[in-house]
Formats: sequence, structure tokens, C-alpha cells
Amino acid sequence: MSDFELVRLLPEIIISLMACTILVIAETRLKKFQSLPFILTLATLVLAGLIASFGIFRESKIVLEGMFIGDSFAYLNKFMICLLVVVVFIYSREYSNSRKISRSEYYVLGLFSVVGMMILASANHLLTIYLGLELMSLCLYAMVAFQRDSGTATEAAMKYFVLGAIGSGSLLYGLSIIYGLTGSLDIAVIQTVMSQISIDSLPLILALVFIVTGLAFKLGAAPFHMWVPDVYHGAPTATTIFLSTAPKIAAFAMLLRLLIGGLESLLPIWQDMLIVIAILSITIGNVIAIAQENLKRMLAYSAIAHTGFMLLGVLSGTEDGYSASLFYILIYSVMTLGAFGIIVLSAKKNSEADLISDYYGLNRKDPWMAFALLLIMFSLAGIPPTAGFYAKLVVIQALIDANLVWVAVVAVLLAVIGAFYYLRVIKVAFFEDLTDDNPVLAHTIPRTVLGINAIVLIAIIPWVGEAIALCRATIFSLIWIFYSLIVLKFILRRDHQILIEIPRRNFVYYVV
Repeated sequence: MSDFELVRLLPEIIISLMACTILVIAETRLKKFQSLPFILTLATLVLAGLIASFGIFRESKIVLEGMFIGDSFAYLNKFMICLLVVVVFIYSREYSNSRKISRSEYYVLGLFSVVGMMILASANHLLTIYLGLELMSLCLYAMVAFQRDSGTATEAAMKYFVLGAIGSGSLLYGLSIIYGLTGSLDIAVIQTVMSQISIDSLPLILALVFIVTGLAFKLGAAPFHMWVPDVYHGAPTATTIFLSTAPKIAAFAMLLRLLIGGLESLLPIWQDMLIVIAILSITIGNVIAIAQENLKRMLAYSAIAHTGFMLLGVLSGTEDGYSASLFYILIYSVMTLGAFGIIVLSAKKNSEADLISDYYGLNRKDPWMAFALLLIMFSLAGIPPTAGFYAKLVVIQALIDANLVWVAVVAVLLAVIGAFYYLRVIKVAFFEDLTDDNPVLAHTIPRTVLGINAIVLIAIIPWVGEAIALCRATIFSLIWIFYSLIVLKFILRRDHQILIEIPRRNFVYYVV
């Protein structure tokens, strides 16, 4: 491995080194500076995010003997992960201090979890995928249980760990069958071999069932969603906001790397599976959310519904669908960041502020927070002219273009049903009487960041076309570099002449 190859891993290297540095500082005399771990964590994430942003517009490159890809898709995801986690830590600073969980170990776990997410975004090998997944997941388990004096958090962590282990085991078992069928852990080789195996092969179908099940567990999609509401509710809100944002992007990247990168030739099989999972997720998430009185649980079921909507773009099996799903998951992460940001900023030392009734008359108590809540809930519901509406629109358009009109109709009807519980929160905040005259205690910086978070959902509208075009370009970079790998491997074989015709593309490879 050359030194030049390490440049592609700079964000991961910087975050890993700084995480170790912060851990060492915690054991030295510098630990008396209570804010030092927090400041170093933010500085590390900002630096890593800036480096990742430069990579979005660079040429794609495969390093580490084909195990790691540095393409636009990976760097866009890494940039968004760093940006989201920076805002998460800003929001949760006062909350964490008041509950004594703002320790250096908490930030170290967050940084190592980010490294796992970044590895998932750039994985080009089954071992790399599993390494990134477990690094991310193990840190999240510990972060959920970090408030050790809370029985609810401990219970949530145990449920998350057990069900997360089941999901990881299912995914690993499916990947092991794929390895047995193809004799390789390289995703490009797997795709090449898969195109030569009958899709009616029973071992292949079994492997795909386990892989899709594992991915659904990690995404929190129905019917493998049972951990989501309990973990979102039981975890400290500072951890819930972390869990509900950046890991969603990493899980989506893993989904595309596996299903599009390695198993796209099996589209007729996994498309049917994803249709069932997506419709179930949207139905269960939206219907059960209506009955929730706890805002964190309501947003947990909302997350299940939004996961289903994101899967609709993937199951379309087209580049427009993949880019629509990428745009959707990025916008959703910003929306849910703001929603949980309101909860964490509204919490007091002895109150979580996680009941819908806690927001009665919020407009009279704090008009700025109420306005942010209005924009975020409108966007989550998909009401124009917010970014959430356009995110749903491009997904529906991709379904129609893929001749899945009936799926699009069902999704729209279910989305209309789901709008009820978002509008109920707005009704409570603007049209109910005050139940608590105490102002929301939040410092100026987090409140300003929350305002920017909410306004972005409106301000981005003039540039929605450019944002979708960027997502489409990153998806194309993912597909292009993948097929280039296939061509390279056939060149190295040089045992016969092969014509590779790539469906839905505008080019054909002739390889000798």
C-alpha cells in the first residue's frame, strides 16, 4: 500500500487518532478542562467533514487491495455524517451535562461509531462491510446504556444489543452463503459470478432472505422494527438524536453497496422482498404513530415509516430511484435532527420533555421554538413547500417511471394518513392553552443552530434540482466504478472474449 492510498482514508485516520487522543487526555491532568473533549470532538468532525467534502468532486479510486472505495457516493455520505454528528453534539451539550453523561468516553464512543459509519460508506468487500457495521453498532450499544443510573436506558440497551446481534447474525449468515456460492468476498467478483447463477437457485434465495432480513433489522424496517420504539424512548435523548440520524445514512450506504454493488443481478428477487418490507413499514409506522402520546415513540414509528419510503426508491431498480432514495435519506436525517433537537433543547434537569402534552401552548411560551417545530413537522409530513415534500415527490416519480404505479398509489395514501400525527403536534403547540409558564432553557448557540436546521428545510427549495443532480452524480460514480472493476477482473483473466452489456446504461464494454 502506497502513502498516496492513505489520502483516501484521511477522514477515518484523523477521527481514529483524535478519539484515542481524547481518551488519553481523560486520564491526564488536562481532564480538569471539562469542555476540552467536547471542543476537540467538534474540531475533529469539522476537519474530517471538510476533507470528505473535497473528495466529493475528485475522481474515484479503489485502495487497500480493492477493499475500500473512495468515490463521490462515499464522500458525500461521510460529509453528511460528520455534519450531522457535529450538530447532534451541539444540541445535546447541556442535556448531557445535566445528566452527567458528558464525559470524554461518550465522545470517544461517538467518534469511533462515526469511523464505523465511514467504513460502511466506502466498503467494497464483505469483510470491510462487517467490520464497519460492528464498529458502529458496538459503540451505539454502549452509548444507549451510558446513563448507568437509568433503568429505562439499561433496558433499552439490552433490547438493542440482543436484537442487533440477531440482525448482525442474520446478515453474516447470508454473506457466508454468498461466499460459499461465489468463492470470493470481493463485491465486484460476487456480482460477476452472480450474473452466471440461476436466480431460481435455492441456496441463493436463502442467502438473499438472510441478507435482506439483516439489512431490515439495521434499518429498523418492518417487520423487524420491534427494537426501534423501545430504544428511541429508553435511551437518553442525547443518544436518541445520534442514533436517529447519522447511522441511517451509513445503513443506507451499506444497503446500496450490497444490493446494487453485489446483488443487482438478483433484482427480481429482492425487489419483491423490499416491496413487502416497504409497504409494511409505511403502514405500521404511520398507523401506530397515531396512538402515541410520547413524542420520542411517535418519532420512532415515524422513522419506521420513512425507512419504508426510502426503500421505495431502491426497489425501483433504476438510477433515478437510487438517487431519489439518497436524497430522501439525507433530507430525512436533517428533519429528524431538528425534531429531536427540539426535544433535547426543551428538556430540563428533572424532565425529559418527551410527551406531546409538554408542548401545549409552545407558541405562547417560545415562538421561535414553535416556528421551528412547525417547519420540521410540515417537512416530515411532506407538505409543500418544504424539502420533505420534494423528497417524497422524487421517490414517487421514480416508482412511476419504473412502472410500479400501484406501489406509488399505496405509498401516497399511507403518507396522507401519516400526516395526521404530525399536524396534531402543530395543533398542540399553536392552538392549546399553556400548561407550563416556564420558558425553554436553552443557550443561544443551540437555539440558533436549531433555527438554521429548520430554515434549511425551506431555504433549500430553489436548489432542490442541484441537490438531486448531485445525488444522481454520486450514484453514477458508484455504478461506474463498480462496472469498471468487473471489466478489470475479466481483463486479468484473459481466457476468452466477453461482451458485457450493462442494463439501463448508455455504454457497452468490450473486453478481450
